[in-house]
Amino acid sequence: MDADMSVVDVLEEIRRLRRSGSTLNKKKLKQSHPQLLRNALYYFPSWEHAVQSTEA
Repeated sequence: MDADMSVVDVLEEIRRLRRSGSTLNKKKLKQSHPQLLRNALYYFPSWEHAVQSTEA
């Protein structure tokens, strides 16, 4: 599987979702933003790692 978003795009989208008050729950995100989840898992070992990377 190839990523169609850059790692910077993934992190920016996670930050945007957080700022807008959207849930970052993996199960809900899989339904609402499957492309973001797929790309995040391409760059990070887990969704949780991707979210934590936006907090640094």
